[in-house]
Amino acid sequence: MGEVKKVFMVEDDRNFGTVMKAYLEINGFLVTWVKDGMMAYKRFSESQFDICVLDVMLPNVDGFTIARQIKESNSDIPIIFLTAKVMKEDVLEGFSTGADDYITKPFDSEILICKINAIINRHKNTLSKEEIKEIYDIGNAKFNHTLRTITINTETHKLSPKEAELLMLLCQTENKVLARDTALKQVWGETGYFTTRSMDVYITKLRKYLRDVPGVEIINIHGSGYQLRTN
Repeated sequence: MGEVKKVFMVEDDRNFGTVMKAYLEINGFLVTWVKDGMMAYKRFSESQFDICVLDVMLPNVDGFTIARQIKESNSDIPIIFLTAKVMKEDVLEGFSTGADDYITKPFDSEILICKINAIINRHKNTLSKEEIKEIYDIGNAKFNHTLRTITINTETHKLSPKEAELLMLLCQTENKVLARDTALKQVWGETGYFTTRSMDVYITKLRKYLRDVPGVEIINIHGSGYQLRTN
């Protein structure tokens, strides 16, 4: 049995939302359902998700605004709009937020499931397909992924294989969020309590290497992962 895919759904219509949540769960998804746009971003930031399914017309905060808030904190998260708004300008605005698809009601439920699975799978492969560079600049530090070294001023440190892989992922997502599950799967090959604790130890080690590099820090993004922040 594969890993359960987590859907963040924002929909204010209780009847439609109830049916939609049940249908997604029957098809193997774990759904977090928010009914008020005002609460959407807070709930999103409290956990990790594989995809967002957003209505546009919502109480207090509209779906386009929510999508932009989500993309600011995690530009890699895929978003689908599922809405009754069919005007061309609405569709264009939806895609301008960085959404992957814009589906108008009514729709074919089976096609929706296929689209959700395809988009999640495509996004999960993005980092692994990204070209691996040999040298990464981290502020005034030089990270050589091939040699597994980081040079700060004139001092060079040798990194372990896992330290080097984790630092490479942070460099590839510089100033964005590196999802915890993504890092665990790519570096450790699995997610779980002990691998998560192990990664926390490695993050602490990387912070020690970078502590003397001006304008560079690795920060925790609550409920999501880590960010290599550079100025």
